[in-house]
Amino acid sequence: MTFTMIFVLATASATASLNVGDKLPIVTPSDETLALRHGGLAQAQQSPENLIHVEIGGLRNDKGQVLCAIYSSADGFPKKGDKAVARAKSSISERRAVCEFPGLNAGTYAISVFHDENSNGKLDTNFMGIPREGVGASNNAKGHLGPPKFDAAAFRFSGSRLELEITVNYL
Repeated sequence: MTFTMIFVLATASATASLNVGDKLPIVTPSDETLALRHGGLAQAQQSPENLIHVEIGGLRNDKGQVLCAIYSSADGFPKKGDKAVARAKSSISERRAVCEFPGLNAGTYAISVFHDENSNGKLDTNFMGIPREGVGASNNAKGHLGPPKFDAAAFRFSGSRLELEITVNYL
């Protein structure tokens, strides 16, 4: 006899008197009870999906969008978005933006962001290759005569949820 049936019988006997020969109504478990019996409760109590939540500040205005990319190695970081594990974009409100990266496995990552003020989908630079739009990286890593290195921006993600903050800089 399952816990659910014992509970129903106990509840019924507490609220009604039974005489010899009386018949109890047949109780069938609901879909919710069946889901709980077959592991639904365990699924409902699992931790939320792995997520890296990035708050981006230091933006000089609300124009355009913020583009974010997350990398699992130095290959392509921070310039080649096609080498990123995932990309995200965000609108800007009150000089702040948010990028989220759901479903990532535990590992070492680095994030690059830039303020795409004219919404053309690329980082605009001057003739020397210096960004005309704001840039940033995880750990607020800064480069020396170029973009930051992966190791300077790298952080360990152990799963669950991680909150990060990145400040955009204008060069």
